[in-house]
Amino acid sequence: MTKFKDKVVLITGGAAGIGKLMAEKILHLGASKMILWDINKENLDTTTKQLKESGFDVYSYIVDVSNLEIVKQTAQKVKDEVGKVDILINNAGVVVGKYFHEHSHDDIDFSMNINISALMHITLEFLNDMIETGEGHIVNIASAAGMTSNPKMSVYSASKWAAIGWSDSLRLEMEQISKNIRVTTVTPYYISTGMFDGVKSPIIPIVKPETAANKIIKAIKKNRIFIRMPWLVYTLFFIKGILPVRWFDFIIGKGFGVYKSMNEFKGHQ
Repeated sequence: MTKFKDKVVLITGGAAGIGKLMAEKILHLGASKMILWDINKENLDTTTKQLKESGFDVYSYIVDVSNLEIVKQTAQKVKDEVGKVDILINNAGVVVGKYFHEHSHDDIDFSMNINISALMHITLEFLNDMIETGEGHIVNIASAAGMTSNPKMSVYSASKWAAIGWSDSLRLEMEQISKNIRVTTVTPYYISTGMFDGVKSPIIPIVKPETAANKIIKAIKKNRIFIRMPWLVYTLFFIKGILPVRWFDFIIGKGFGVYKSMNEFKGHQ
């Protein structure tokens, strides 16, 4: 089991949503230091103040995770000012929510840089310290969109497919070199944090942030390889594997309404 007590934890996108919820819960489980990375200064200042007023040891850094130089510089600051990171939760993510032909080249780079490239660059900054000490836990927040295609999510889905493939390959590598470094990949359905405002899902329930945070923390503690939510997400690979593509499209797209779920997408305003 992974224990949070006396651990140093870093959460990207930690100033709001499930990042903030996880930070609060992990600190109450005994983490010694919490490091929050976020691009939103106002949210970051508010969250940091709240946690510090509760008596917790919190370090916050304004970071644009799509900028590699900023990631490298801030990672070094963390090592100098806080020390080794024991548990890294790659939580920051974005969605554009357009048909592919409506994307600009900047939209594509924006999504891919934050949703997959940043995960790899950030992990690389802290992984070698974990390998050196022989202990650590990497948590990567991917998406059920990385398991099935969906209109108006083509680039988002591409980034999450990549995140799942990289994350689980990293797990296998850590197991091969016999290091006690765990990797947990999280593939939730839509979470009602505001990131997917406007999404309609008549049959599959949209995940509540509190539920998501609790399930992720429980999965980390139990060293789960994958954590999916809600339960229906666990059936996706099986259903895709046994059904012809058009049958799968009919059941998921029309039956469950997933392919129309982004029609009224607004996202963060």
